[in-house]
Amino acid sequence: MSINENKKLHEILIVGGGAGGLELATKLGDSLGRKKKATITLVDSKKTHVWKPLLHEIAAGSLNPEKDELDYLAQAHWHNFKFRLGRMIGLDRSKKEIILESFNDGEGAEIIPTRKFHYDTLIISVGSTINDFGIKGAAQNSIALDTQDQAERFHQKLHNAILKAQTQSSDDFGFPLKEPEQLEVVIVGAGATGVELAAELHKATREMTAYGLDNINPDRDIKISLIEASDRLLPALPKRMSYSVENELKKLNVNLYLGEKVTEVTNKGIKTHTGRYISSKLVVWAAGIKAPIFLANIAGLKTNNLNQLEVFSTLQTTEDSNIFAFGDCAACPVKPGSSVLVPPRAQSAHQQASLLYKSMKKLISGKGGLLPKYSYKDYGSLVNLGRYTTVGNLMGSLMGGTMFIEGLIARLMYLMLYQMHLMALHGIMSVIFRLLAKGITRRFEAHVKLH
Repeated sequence: MSINENKKLHEILIVGGGAGGLELATKLGDSLGRKKKATITLVDSKKTHVWKPLLHEIAAGSLNPEKDELDYLAQAHWHNFKFRLGRMIGLDRSKKEIILESFNDGEGAEIIPTRKFHYDTLIISVGSTINDFGIKGAAQNSIALDTQDQAERFHQKLHNAILKAQTQSSDDFGFPLKEPEQLEVVIVGAGATGVELAAELHKATREMTAYGLDNINPDRDIKISLIEASDRLLPALPKRMSYSVENELKKLNVNLYLGEKVTEVTNKGIKTHTGRYISSKLVVWAAGIKAPIFLANIAGLKTNNLNQLEVFSTLQTTEDSNIFAFGDCAACPVKPGSSVLVPPRAQSAHQQASLLYKSMKKLISGKGGLLPKYSYKDYGSLVNLGRYTTVGNLMGSLMGGTMFIEGLIARLMYLMLYQMHLMALHGIMSVIFRLLAKGITRRFEAHVKLH
């Protein structure tokens, strides 16, 4: 056996299989993994991946997750990396090991014990969770849309509420609902997730009631409210987008409460700082984000008040050059030397994953030299209101500056974002065949999930 065959391969461990982490593992597996230049291992607490921007569609029932989820084990098999199931709970920098908590089944029985995994290079991309800011009752009485499980849980609550109301209401006899709040949906936070969910719920609930649930009058019985502490929708995006989305949501009779700060969430509604009370048994919390709590000062790594790991522009953590972080869980400057941080957006994670791919190849080559540095490029934003409209702004357009777009062109560009994600994971031919199959089967399926 030659000396090269005895040489231990460099171990790259990626924690977090979101869009950025999965794309990075796939690209590294196709290059370094396939050529036996490094071992690539992806760790995630779930068995399957769903693109996070689709969660509001799963919550509304417009998307069946079983048809759009990706199995990590299959992806690893096809693209020359390993997948390990588990949630990271600890880190030993001296031994270069991460600790995964035990994995239990739905009944609480231990399936996989606590384990440790070694790394030479660790890349953390665990994303973010919602930030309820410690609001009384928010954690107990609202649902976030951080994960597929949460989105499916909300859909089940919504569907069950409609089924229950079906037995309480009748247009023929005018029976009122016994509990009107059971079909009142309140969304806290009018960022992209909040406004997209509001529009998707308007469409999906009407499609749901059309399938034989004819005792429910959606215009009378189903109410959707959107609450935002700022004085406008989409406060992080240009005002023109805010006003366009606001006009569209008003056409859908979505109740908008702007400049209202939630002070309490109960099992029957919410209270705001102005004394307003809005009844609801279906509260979605979509306001604010933070990195997972386990990252807070983990193994001496520096974090900010949102639990984000502080990193240099190389995406290396400030306390350990062998540990990288990117995406929503990283506090990264928008450009070298800046005090402004990269916004938590999908395009940021995609850009950083591309940079880390180059960095890992440079690191493994052993040629030395400085790693590339990240500078954030804002290509604009798109907000999709389902079949009603899509609005967006493109940065650095051919005309120069910023260009506002809406309607069909914006909708097509929004759809292309997901297809680009799929192409990064499967290749262009797979995406083409997938679109053809979806176009054929959709003609024979319900357009909303009915269970």
